[in-house]
Amino acid sequence: MLGGRTMCRRSRTGTAAGGGQGVMCEYCGCQAIDSIGRLTDEHELVVDLIGEVRSAHRAGDRDLVSALAGRIAAVLGPHTAVEEQGLFPAMAGDFPDHIDALVHEHRLVEAALSEAAQAVEPGGEERLLDALHVLRQHILTEQDGVFPAALANLATAQWEAIEAIRDRVGSALPGRPSAA
Repeated sequence: MLGGRTMCRRSRTGTAAGGGQGVMCEYCGCQAIDSIGRLTDEHELVVDLIGEVRSAHRAGDRDLVSALAGRIAAVLGPHTAVEEQGLFPAMAGDFPDHIDALVHEHRLVEAALSEAAQAVEPGGEERLLDALHVLRQHILTEQDGVFPAALANLATAQWEAIEAIRDRVGSALPGRPSAA
């Protein structure tokens, strides 16, 4: 079910390299697909950064809010390319309205992040926080709907095409290669 909220929840289990908690899908196994695992790792970093934005906003630190908006945008750049050039076209035939809505949300979030990364003006924080709320819900939709649906519906050749896009655009995750 695309857009559901019950299919793919990750829970912290075990210990990952570097001493942090590892994460594993509890339900569908979609995290075993490297493409989905990387997209989800990027989601987790973005969720952490959203929390930092909220803290900086509460502290009244507009410069930090602006810097964090830039960091989120840097993570989402290659992430969005993988989704929009690979994953979404592969899913659009079966879920056109859902995919269109996700792309629209990408544009909304990109615009708010771009504006905030330049400098957060008084009042701009609320636009950014609203967009980050949309982004948080968007992440849940992808992880709980799109990713499990992709696992069930995409063929090996489609996954290989998605991986080729990832190889081309890289990742902003620490320890991952960036674009060549």
